[in-house]
Amino acid sequence: MVKLTPELIELSAQYVNPVRDRELNLRGYKIPVIENLGATLDQFDTIDLSDNDIRKIDGFPLLRRLKTLLISNNRICRIAENLHESLPCLENLVLTNNHIQELGDIDPLATVRTLASISLLRNPVATKKYYRLYLIHKLPQLRLIDFRKVKQKERDEASTLFKGKRGKKLEKEIGRRSKTFVPGGALGNSEKKTGGPSASDIEAIKTAIAKATTLEEVERLNQMLKSGQLPGKELLKMNQTSGGRKNETDDEDETMDTESGAVNGN
Repeated sequence: MVKLTPELIELSAQYVNPVRDRELNLRGYKIPVIENLGATLDQFDTIDLSDNDIRKIDGFPLLRRLKTLLISNNRICRIAENLHESLPCLENLVLTNNHIQELGDIDPLATVRTLASISLLRNPVATKKYYRLYLIHKLPQLRLIDFRKVKQKERDEASTLFKGKRGKKLEKEIGRRSKTFVPGGALGNSEKKTGGPSASDIEAIKTAIAKATTLEEVERLNQMLKSGQLPGKELLKMNQTSGGRKNETDDEDETMDTESGAVNGN
């Protein structure tokens, strides 16, 4: 592991990226903790911290210029409260392939009112029921989730789902947070198991895989299995529902627009 020091920041690559933002490249140093970024003197629009060993998004000084934070392929399981105080202009956050487990773990981002694009692909949380609707409800200003445009239909559905007393009850039920991480312990809520899956579990897995019709569904199944969840009837129903939604519109797979192009490097 390499400590993130002012000297490392000074020696790291700095350039103007394809969308004409000034970027600092801190990829692949196995940095464990975010620190000393005050040494950047707030001169960068984009900071790339991908391919490190960071477990928590915190430790930022006040960086008014920073718009895009690339932090894929780490071990992030927690997001600090009041992140908006340090990054008041953050627009794009790429957290692909990390360890965020529960929907409630995303709640600290609700204060970042400037956030327009987020990627949580290949995080266990992305397999949760109501994942996109919960994000839209908590961060209504989002325009892109996992590089897919947020549709007005989804906004209406989220508004209906979390409306009234019933909606607040549902939000409380599904919006729980992961248990506090203990060094040396397992990440998230995965439980230790002494034996393999039962015959019925294996059959449920085979059925779910057979029902999957897109790469997105296969990835969802894969992440559920990695996080210790076994797909059953509920997941099959989710897969069938999501498949039906995809057939309703021809432009479901729209990718990010030019103004969010800084995240293409991940």
